[in-house]
Amino acid sequence: MKAQSIRIASYNLQKCVGLDLRRRPDRSLQVIADLVAPVVVLQEADKRLPPRPAALPHEMAEAQGWQVVDFGEPAGSLGFHGNAMLIRPDIGVLTTAHIDLPGLEPRGAIRADLATAIGPLRVIGTHLGLIRRYRLLQLRAIMRHLSQLSPMPTVLAGDFNEWGPARALDNVTPGLLILPERPSFPSPRPVAPLDRFAISGNLVARNHGTHSARPARVASDHLPVWADLTRR
Repeated sequence: MKAQSIRIASYNLQKCVGLDLRRRPDRSLQVIADLVAPVVVLQEADKRLPPRPAALPHEMAEAQGWQVVDFGEPAGSLGFHGNAMLIRPDIGVLTTAHIDLPGLEPRGAIRADLATAIGPLRVIGTHLGLIRRYRLLQLRAIMRHLSQLSPMPTVLAGDFNEWGPARALDNVTPGLLILPERPSFPSPRPVAPLDRFAISGNLVARNHGTHSARPARVASDHLPVWADLTRR
């Protein structure tokens, strides 16, 4: 019998503004649906300026059958520092938390412990900083947060903002394997693997890649990425 697997996806929405400079949350939702993933981690899900209203409105996501995971975000926002998570109804939420990250610019991460087809799964979503020094500090902060929790199969997903090989980040993510690079930026002709996954040793990635089918190449400047995970 084939082992159960689950698809996790990550997508930097660019505030739902496409390369045509049109804000089209309906188009963003089409791309998200095309990923066929029951768990989707989002970045830049809110508009930039306070009070940071949702770029992808709650009601639009819910109308498409998504549950917006609650991380205690400000009223009107979809996420914490723009990080958000959508799940399908067959995914259960066990606990949630958000993590403040150090750096020159406001950054954060979100955590949801989920009940899934492969058992309990801890999903961290983040959008790391533009400067490597701060990316490393931010990853260390996430790892400190994880070290205070009981063990659980874990996937870290998001926009790592790292243009180079994953080995630059390996030293600060002990216990997590950063999956091989899949270029996701810029969306028309991707060359940089900014959007990544890192998984704990009790998970296996059967496959992972980028999603480039229309309208993904115009809906954001990032392509979404996905990974099919199973328990080891």
